[in-house]
Amino acid sequence: MSQSQVLIFQHVEWEKPGRILDNLEEMFVPTQILNIAGKKKPDLPDFKDVAGVVIMGGPMGAQDYDKYPGLKAEAKLVKAATAVGKPVLGICLGHQIIAGALGGKLKQGKAPEIGFGPITRVEQHDYFQMWSKSLEVLHWHNDVVSLPQGAQVLARSPLTKVQAFRAGSALGLQFHLEVTATLFEEWLSEPSMVKDAKKAGVSVEKLREDFAEYNPRLLPLAESVFSSFAARCSTYAKALDESR
Repeated sequence: MSQSQVLIFQHVEWEKPGRILDNLEEMFVPTQILNIAGKKKPDLPDFKDVAGVVIMGGPMGAQDYDKYPGLKAEAKLVKAATAVGKPVLGICLGHQIIAGALGGKLKQGKAPEIGFGPITRVEQHDYFQMWSKSLEVLHWHNDVVSLPQGAQVLARSPLTKVQAFRAGSALGLQFHLEVTATLFEEWLSEPSMVKDAKKAGVSVEKLREDFAEYNPRLLPLAESVFSSFAARCSTYAKALDESR
């Protein structure tokens, strides 16, 4: 008998699930990490066994289907999963894939957001109850999205109106709470990431200094968000297993 599991879609080697995977493993939720971006007809597990979906970041465009046809399969999975209430989480590119799958529009932002910068919590929700009104988070993106119909904005920044949103069982985060200190060093060892940062006028030294300053403040928020997601996946997985 097949086992329920959370599917984690990773698009490049260095954009790993980090704290997301840590929280899923702490709750003993089975996971499978896949990279299907370059595959036209990816072989995916049976939908009935999917207890949750995580879509990570990457340097490609969320709708660059010609070069990365597997992104279309990810978008279809997001749409199907949210339709039946399976937990879905998207980070950066994943946030954009979720938004596009649910009817939001993708476009290039006014300027790249790379490095630490403020986001502002939107008052009309209680999803992130422990947020400060404004806090510094790690950004690394060029594109932005419009809000899908029926979705709720959770946070914004001066350059990006939709920094976080909730749409049914799906949560999209344009910024990066998942990055651990070890993972961040992997980012800063990746030539393409360093190139992006320099192009945006941000030095590796500044990124390291800011990470050391802001990361401890972000840990409680990251734990709150990802443990909540892991709990929802665990509950969904148990329901699936009990129904077999």
